[in-house]
Amino acid sequence: MRKRLIAGALGGLAAAAVVVPMTAQAAPATPAARHVLLLSIDGLHQSDLVRYAAAHPKSALAGLLRRGTSYANASTTSPSDSFPGLLSMVTGGTPRSTGVYYDDSYDRSLAAPGSNCTTKGTEVLYDETIDRDSTKVDGGGGLDPAKFPRDPAKGCAPVAPHSYLRVNTIFEVVKKAGLRTAWSDKHLAYDLVNGPSGKGVDDLYTPEVASVPASGTAGNDDLKVTGIVHEIDGYDHTGAHRAAVPAVFGMNFQAVSVAQKDPAGGYQAGGTPGPELAEALDHTDASIGRMVTELGRQHLLGSTDVIVTAKHGQSPIDKSKLKIVGKDVLPGIVNAVKPGLVAQATQDDGALLWLTDQSKAPAAAAALRKQAAKAGIAKVLVGKDIVRRFGDPRRDPRVPDLVVITKPGVVYTKPGSKIAEHGGFNPEDTHVALVTAGPGFRNGTIARQVRTTQIAPSILTLLGLRPDALRSVRIEGTSPLPR
Repeated sequence: MRKRLIAGALGGLAAAAVVVPMTAQAAPATPAARHVLLLSIDGLHQSDLVRYAAAHPKSALAGLLRRGTSYANASTTSPSDSFPGLLSMVTGGTPRSTGVYYDDSYDRSLAAPGSNCTTKGTEVLYDETIDRDSTKVDGGGGLDPAKFPRDPAKGCAPVAPHSYLRVNTIFEVVKKAGLRTAWSDKHLAYDLVNGPSGKGVDDLYTPEVASVPASGTAGNDDLKVTGIVHEIDGYDHTGAHRAAVPAVFGMNFQAVSVAQKDPAGGYQAGGTPGPELAEALDHTDASIGRMVTELGRQHLLGSTDVIVTAKHGQSPIDKSKLKIVGKDVLPGIVNAVKPGLVAQATQDDGALLWLTDQSKAPAAAAALRKQAAKAGIAKVLVGKDIVRRFGDPRRDPRVPDLVVITKPGVVYTKPGSKIAEHGGFNPEDTHVALVTAGPGFRNGTIARQVRTTQIAPSILTLLGLRPDALRSVRIEGTSPLPR
């Protein structure tokens, strides 16, 4: 029997440092696959996948469903941001063990970018703003360390995204086994997936999506797709240098997510995709078909497992339920308890709040609950509720002091800027698509609840490696997907 962490017994920092004894998860004697292709269609709900496959029986997604395993009740992380959503798939952990809550968060132990580290506590922002020039597809030549937070405990050194992650990744485990790794994503900040070693991904390709307008998102996805095809053909993502086909590789698709949020896009009645979203789904499906076709052309289909899922969903699907609340509302309520009380407010369709005075957390929670109707609040987590889910904010410098779960349809933003968002805790944010197809999976549907954290140990198992080589798997007791 595995001995699991008792909920609330340890703070997040302590949990991240403690390995939970558990029965060793042995690797299979014979690997089920030689390659795993992991694809995240950001924003894709299970309902989107089922609807699309039914309407397009000859599509690539329908083909994967016919020959693979569909997980009808799969959930991503809460909060449902891109960073924790992807890390769930490549570490096997939630923010409790990874220490990564959002691409825009807060750390009480770090200092601000460019500072001399005399003052601790800073926003930690890992998005296009840390590029040298986010208007360029290559980020202007890479990440700018001057824009990183600094660590007073390490001589005020800049903290790169990969160094911020507390646990190792599948890429580090696979590479240590002597196999090749690759990944493609939307920002240079996805250096994150290299893991603490900084060297987990042999071929990391991150064409900056912020360098193109929303209308160009599909074209940005195409760059990554072409890179994947080159890797299938036995080259690096540029197609210029010979390399072994990666044992684990993949990418995210961004076009569907952008179309879901665009005021001119989104869904029609009954959850039917509108024209812009339908076009994004078609384009993404054609891209997956291109990869599957290339795997077949290179005689790799029989040795490659394809996993399609999503870092996050998107809410609301029904545009009539959209309620815009300004981003000044929550901080205003909390700062009325004590001026300057909000150290950081990360808000989308949920909110994480860090306070300058943690003793005021109960009073701030009470103030938020009192104005729940105005602020679109369904529930406020504080104290023991935070500790049970994430760890103790008094012991872990990254755990938020307050978490706001919104009423369905509430988005904190400017009026007219978007019609949906992710990052929250409601089902439309967290209930994502998940289908696997290849030699390691049988055809069928699994109805019981699974989590995207189970993808990471599944990938290692498929490749004949030990799942418990992942630190988050040991800490959180994550099991592979049922097959």
